[in-house]
Parts: sequence; structure tokens; C-alpha cells
Amino acid sequence: MPATGTTEIETSGVRAEIADEKSNLELRSIREIVKDLSKPIAQKHQRKRRQGGKEITYLAWHDAVKYLDHFAPGWCYEIRSIDSVAGKLIMTVRLTIQCAEGAVYREATGQEDETLDSYGDSSSNAESMALRRASAKFGLGLALYDQNK
Repeated sequence: MPATGTTEIETSGVRAEIADEKSNLELRSIREIVKDLSKPIAQKHQRKRRQGGKEITYLAWHDAVKYLDHFAPGWCYEIRSIDSVAGKLIMTVRLTIQCAEGAVYREATGQEDETLDSYGDSSSNAESMALRRASAKFGLGLALYDQNK
């Protein structure tokens, strides 16, 4: 009889026990995850840049990933669409968080001029924006939007 959290399988006459990842993962409620993601962003993760004549504070995409990894392990996202409208690349992504209630997702868009003359490239910048916006819909860095008004 396999131990709790494992599944017994037989392949080519050899019995083996494999860890059942789903049973080992303690899923939390979406409310708990959103509450944690809504906590203030640590000062060391806040970045600043000039945009539209004013300084804005933001969370870099790679720091958003770290917060998601910590508070919502097992999260994933996918690019749902890429469009070109009036010289802008528009990307839509879906961020999915596994929780006690099941898979909960939020979608968001990011856009960038196709003829970008600043840092990065249009697809990377649009994807970064979309990921951060989808994360904000789960509470991550949402307070930064209020600071930038």
C-alpha cells in the first residue's frame, strides 16, 4: 500500500512509488492569496522612472514573478493574443492561480509602440506590462497605481 501523498505505479514489471504533487501541495483560499499579494511592496523592489513628465513608481516584472512564486506557488500564465492596432503591439495574457477553490484567472493587456525607440523591444515591454497588470488584478502592487496619480 503506498504512503500518503504517493501513487503506486507499475511499468515494465517494476513497481515504483511516485510523489503525488497535488496531494503534497497545500492549496490556500484565493482570499488568503489576494490578501498576501495585496501587502505593500518592499521598498527594495520598487523602481522609479520618468514617464509623461512625471516620476512613477513600479514593480519590475521579474520582481512580480518572485512575489507570485512566494505567495501563489504553482501560478502560471499564457499569452492569449497578440494584435497590431494603429502602430501598437497589444498583448493579452492570462494569469492563473491554483487555490483551494480551483483555478482562478485574470486577464490583462499590455501595449507598446511597434517602432520602439527606447529600452527593450515592443513584445517584451507589452508582455511585461500585461503580466504586471494581471498580477495587480490579484492585488500585487495595486497600491502603486494610487501613488502614481
